Amino acid sequence: MSKPLKLKAESADDLVVISAALQDAILKVGEIIYNHKGRFVTLRLSRFRHEDGQKSERVQTGLRIDSVLSVKSRLLDRSDPDAYAVLLDCAFEKASKKKSDPEGTLRLIFAGGGELGISVECLDLTMADVSEARETDKLPLHYDG
Repeated sequence: MSKPLKLKAESADDLVVISAALQDAILKVGEIIYNHKGRFVTLRLSRFRHEDGQKSERVQTGLRIDSVLSVKSRLLDRSDPDAYAVLLDCAFEKASKKKSDPEGTLRLIFAGGGELGISVECLDLTMADVSEARETDKLPLHYDG
């Protein structure tokens, strides 16, 4: 039995760890929820467990992004809520060069060029595995060219 991950990101360095854990996660675009009034975004993902190099496993994972000001999508077709997307990377771009200003844009980058741009007051993400890992014979593919 594998130990579930629960990670928090409040800095760009923390985000690197969450991004690595979520690389190759699969989600239904209809399960990207933006709560404007509560100022948070949640995603339910099927995460490939890269941390266990011996097994091919996926685990259901939740991601919550707080302190959200707005959300924009680019090349991510949200017309079909059952369509799948594969998360490749998470990145943070500060709105200002001033170190003391925590505001910026969290970018969730998907295969095929899709992207969510989430404007935040500050980085405040929580990722948590919410199920037991299950074996899979489907491995993530990474093309070199």
